[in-house]
Amino acid sequence: MSLLEVSISLSFFLGLVFLAYVCILVRGFVKAKPERPGDPGELDWHFVIPCRDEQAVIGGTLGYLESTFPEAHLWVIDDASGDGTAAIVAERAARNPRIHLLARKPPDARKGKGAALNHGYREISRHVGDSDLRARTIVVVVDADGRPSANMLELCAGPDAFADESVGAVQVEVRMVNRDVERPLPGKGPLANKFAAMLARMQDIEFRGPISAMQIIRRRTGTVNMGGNGQMNRLTALDSIAGESAEPWGNALLEDFELGLRLMLAGWRTAYSRGSWVDQEALWSLPPLVVQRTRWAQGSMQCLRYLPRVWGSPCFSTAGFLEILYFMLRPWVQVVGSIVYVIPLAVFAFNAAAYRDFMAGFLANGGLLLMFAYAVVGVAEFAIWGWFYRSRCEPGVSRRSAVYYGLSVALYSVLNYVIAWRAFGRFVSGRGSWKKTRRNSELAGTRAPAVGAVTK
Repeated sequence: MSLLEVSISLSFFLGLVFLAYVCILVRGFVKAKPERPGDPGELDWHFVIPCRDEQAVIGGTLGYLESTFPEAHLWVIDDASGDGTAAIVAERAARNPRIHLLARKPPDARKGKGAALNHGYREISRHVGDSDLRARTIVVVVDADGRPSANMLELCAGPDAFADESVGAVQVEVRMVNRDVERPLPGKGPLANKFAAMLARMQDIEFRGPISAMQIIRRRTGTVNMGGNGQMNRLTALDSIAGESAEPWGNALLEDFELGLRLMLAGWRTAYSRGSWVDQEALWSLPPLVVQRTRWAQGSMQCLRYLPRVWGSPCFSTAGFLEILYFMLRPWVQVVGSIVYVIPLAVFAFNAAAYRDFMAGFLANGGLLLMFAYAVVGVAEFAIWGWFYRSRCEPGVSRRSAVYYGLSVALYSVLNYVIAWRAFGRFVSGRGSWKKTRRNSELAGTRAPAVGAVTK
């Protein structure tokens, strides 16, 4: 077969696989049932908030958590911040015995989020002690700007989550708190503000649409992923993978996915809550978003080493293995896809210029209709999330906006190919160090806006 024939065959195969996957996601998303609530008083809740230079947001976050979840312990891990983060937390800890400041110092500090969370795990473990309470102790990981929904503990204490003793971890839905900000960049023009607002909206649709649909499907395959925000772990589940070093979190760039994978390999079930959520800040600028997503994609590539263990584990069904395989291979497939999709298009463009009469005949005899059908299907696979966003997430969005958002999602998805290539380049070159993703207020040099959990 020629290179062109291989490219056409591969692109057609990948297109069919993705179309089938989207159909599975949509069916699960539409048919998803709400989780059943439970009694949060049956469990002991410990929030862990890793911080590094978070003085702009940590005070507001602690205030929100204190008032919304007064029964919970709040453990703030200050990873050698260079600003006033530790002082803000210390002042609040002096007034509330349920707030704990864990100050990490060099040379042990600034070794990644996983190392900071392992520090928090060890301190909580000592606090709880060797008692029956460990099985009822839940470690909740939230970002420094995180705003969990008020019903989070109630739903995550239910029979679909931690009331089931086989469940070792739960991930809640992630939403973007600044999705409705119309002028995110007051000092810039209307075009820059429209782009920034749309970028935030795309991230909200992404997490509440396709990513949420993936997690709903993973409920059935038993492979719900853990994320960096809104992640909950049973203390005894963390114990089971911590080892002698007392380090349940690993050193992969996608340390939260790695944690969930190790819990599943240890025999624990993982669950997902769509009825509760955590609000976080969407990025308003493209460069930090690309950096963030490149880190995630590279982390997925790093976790490929777990695939043989997943294949040989009795804890995973065939469907579970295939779902994990898809997730791990996705960045690699996007690299391959960016090549096999481009070659037929390039050949078509060349033939259109070099053999105009032949191409005119091809288009007149059904070729144009075939190309139109391909384009409609290719765009619709992404654009449908604009409609589902309106019908399932934000009913206040107009029909026109839903169509506009859907078409924007299709364009936004092209970014994945750029991200996959950047991750691939870093992976093969062995570059694994990353700087902390800077918040919008840091990038703009302004104070972070006060935010609260969205209640709708």
